Amino acid sequence: KLCEEILNILEKDTKTSCQVACLEALRILSRDKKVLVPVTTKKNMQILMRLAKLDAMEDSLERVSEYPVIVEALKCLCNVIFNSAIAQKLSLELNLAAMLCNLLKKCKDQQFVDDIKCFDLRLLFLLSLLHTDIRSQLRQELQGVQVLTQALESSLSVRWTAEYKAAEDHDRPPLSLQETDCAIEALKALFNVTLDSWNVHSENESHQFRYMAAILRHCLLTSGPTEDKTEELH
Repeated sequence: KLCEEILNILEKDTKTSCQVACLEALRILSRDKKVLVPVTTKKNMQILMRLAKLDAMEDSLERVSEYPVIVEALKCLCNVIFNSAIAQKLSLELNLAAMLCNLLKKCKDQQFVDDIKCFDLRLLFLLSLLHTDIRSQLRQELQGVQVLTQALESSLSVRWTAEYKAAEDHDRPPLSLQETDCAIEALKALFNVTLDSWNVHSENESHQFRYMAAILRHCLLTSGPTEDKTEELH
């Protein structure tokens, strides 16, 4: 009942602070599988997707004031999809993976979007882990390998000296916590999407995997903010 009331409020145009508070409450509640039934309807999934800016294919991420709402909505979707098989099926019907890839592209060259990017990548990781059809969709239809590799490259701030050779800067400071977390989520999603990629047939695929291999080598030479984070990254 509480979840339903929260979603009724979120469906309306309320203040940003109210939306964030409602989403934070829903995120905590959504950890419990027993209360997820009212959340896992097509209508309610679409409410969360709208708040996460996943239904706006053309809109850019210009309003920084909306970023906390986007992040909380993405966190809610992570919990809901992780804990509900119904939500996992709905995510395919609602084309969630395509919208997440689109949002990831919007994050490119934008400031203050690390949290959005991180939870977008986490949601792609969960979808590719829990739903084999979405894993195939990411690989075959959505250029998932390219999108995720570019997200990893951006998180690691890779600079190139040749086509498949990243610059080695031994004096470079460690990655920030946010950069490290984004890189880790991108790596996890890439692992799932490339899991069945034993046969590389096209010239484009060959290029993509050589490009990814160069970034992975760079990743192994990169440090995180702590020893534990560096170990997790590697």
